[in-house]
Amino acid sequence: MEISATGRLEVRITPADVGKRVSVRRLSEPGAAQEKFTDTVGVLTSWDQGVLMITRRDGRSVRIAESALVAGKVVPAAPARRRGPAASYEELAGVASRGWQPLETELFGGWVLRAAVEVGQQGFTRRANSVLPLGAPGLPLDAALAAVRRWYGERGLPAYVQTATGAEGTQELLCAELERRGWVREVTAELWTGALAPVADRAEGAGVVLSRKVDEAWLARYRRKGVSEVALRVLGAGPSVWFATVPGAAGEPPAAIGRCVVDGRWAGFAAVEVDPGRRREGLATEVMAALARRALDEGASAAWLQVETDNEAARTLYAALGFTPHHAYHHYRAPSEPAGPTPANAHTEARDPAEPTDGSR
Repeated sequence: MEISATGRLEVRITPADVGKRVSVRRLSEPGAAQEKFTDTVGVLTSWDQGVLMITRRDGRSVRIAESALVAGKVVPAAPARRRGPAASYEELAGVASRGWQPLETELFGGWVLRAAVEVGQQGFTRRANSVLPLGAPGLPLDAALAAVRRWYGERGLPAYVQTATGAEGTQELLCAELERRGWVREVTAELWTGALAPVADRAEGAGVVLSRKVDEAWLARYRRKGVSEVALRVLGAGPSVWFATVPGAAGEPPAAIGRCVVDGRWAGFAAVEVDPGRRREGLATEVMAALARRALDEGASAAWLQVETDNEAARTLYAALGFTPHHAYHHYRAPSEPAGPTPANAHTEARDPAEPTDGSR
């Protein structure tokens, strides 16, 4: 907090600081006999009619009455990373998009409209059927969102916008504008990064079979049942895609599977799944280690993956492997779209895309 020469706390932010990362202290219980303070750090996304809105790293917004402010200041755009590979949001957004490719894209200014759908079918995952905003759309926001809804409507899809928060260059302001327009945030997850070599060193993975293509055995363990031709094309697309399988008992699905996409210095892990009866045997680690060694052979040195904030088993495993959060990402759905049934294959997207059911280290 800012402290003046006289030792008093000061508010050193104004409405002109909207869009900047700030740290504020406020009275949490105004008028109480004993004053209590609450600190909030995030991007100042609005300051209207005496109320501030600050969007935190996790994408959640906090509304604060101007009269409750005790102190405030502008702080660096993003906290310094203590470990792991250095990377910008823009770089990681591009790598993640290439690692889970849609079948159709269209540029709309700095927005990428993405779709992966068969005629008469629902889209395969939100990531392949949503807008990725990497710059300005070239139109006023309301006009751009209307165009987005038309584009997805023509394909029989609900309109989604994928945003990110918590790092330099992310889209806290866009999140706030979407929320003001009634767009509903349906899914929030985090992208984590880490060094690749420590993952490769964790296990021998002698029983892991690697392949360039998905086979029936791999799909038998994949949690999304009834995989369509579109889904197969998405799973198989990427700069250099590898699939890992740990064979199960005779006549049974694999004990574990995984997917990795190598893209320059990056290796992206996804679809790490383990037979519930084989959890805590280290199979998820073996799968990731085998894929990591192959990625190292192709020249990669850094790794990324995506995990939901409430998936404690996966988060524990990834932290043990040296991964740390880089930023959060969110999917916002257009407000006029009916809730309806969950999109095909999206009922498990709360664990999208890398969820080891193995809680081992």
